[in-house]
Amino acid sequence: MTQFKRFAVYYAPEPGPLADFGANWLGWDLAKGCAAPHPDVSGLDVTALTDVPRKYGLHGTVKPPFRLADGASFEDLSAAVQAFCATQAPVTLDGLQLTPLGRFLALTVEGDATPLSDLAGATVAALDPFRAPLNDAELAKRRKSRLSDRQEELLAQWGYPYVMEEFRFHLTLTGKLPKAEVETVRQRLQPLLDPVLPQPFVIRDLCLVGEDQAGLFHLIHRYALSG
Repeated sequence: MTQFKRFAVYYAPEPGPLADFGANWLGWDLAKGCAAPHPDVSGLDVTALTDVPRKYGLHGTVKPPFRLADGASFEDLSAAVQAFCATQAPVTLDGLQLTPLGRFLALTVEGDATPLSDLAGATVAALDPFRAPLNDAELAKRRKSRLSDRQEELLAQWGYPYVMEEFRFHLTLTGKLPKAEVETVRQRLQPLLDPVLPQPFVIRDLCLVGEDQAGLFHLIHRYALSG
């Protein structure tokens, strides 16, 4: 898998209405690894709205993107993800809802997300031996966000500041919007989402994904949560 410069573990919707919506809305089909046509939404420039999150595809980050550690192989990483998922049970949550997070819009979990947070924390810890330490440029990029003391500790330990108790699961749908436009975009987007949002929201598998040399992410394999 030398075509990929980084790897990550995502939740990505199974094939179906939500996955189809996400591919078209963002303009990138994570599973197929190709561009997808945006929907025509009156009054919205969907291409501009989704420019920042497009390359990731519709996903919720579970273990953030990382470079492979020296001596680690893709084959070993893949086997480790498979083995880990075989020890974990599927997670059932109330549903997903469209939520403003600051100045961008995302899908977040309705109700108690503790089982998902626990799964994410276990994933981060189990696969950390495969993660190369952050270099100075990567550390500087993360520190632009004015991290708290605890987030600095998490960055040093796990290579990312928003893991463990700082983890907030979300599926990003837009880049940063002007404050005055957040509610307008939300109102236009909600009717498109209503028919495809799952209730309950069941996570049956985790996805190993890779970032290509152009910065676009591709689904490599789904591993069933079969524990």
